[in-house]
Amino acid sequence: MPSKSDTITIKIKELKKSCKLTDMQKEDIKLFYFINSYSIHSMSKLFKVSRRLIQFILFPERQQRSLELRKAKGGSMFYYDKNKHTEATKKHRRYKKELYKKGLIK
Repeated sequence: MPSKSDTITIKIKELKKSCKLTDMQKEDIKLFYFINSYSIHSMSKLFKVSRRLIQFILFPERQQRSLELRKAKGGSMFYYDKNKHTEATKKHRRYKKELYKKGLIK
């Protein structure tokens, strides 16, 4: 039987683990690149994300093209590791339980 925190969705963007950057950080990336001439590589180190994510923020048409190509190939081609997925699920449930106990999600 799932615990109460398992059935609750996290609605606050800053608390979600799937969101790597906030909207403010995305705007900063655009400013750094187009105005201050920072390189994509240096920004990826600064924000601790991949260069590909920085490219997708700066050039959304590249992300759209990537999604189209992936769809044409038949979807995601990532290898599924059952043990890794199980551990990630447990970790996420513990995280949600902590948030619930702290009163950050209801």
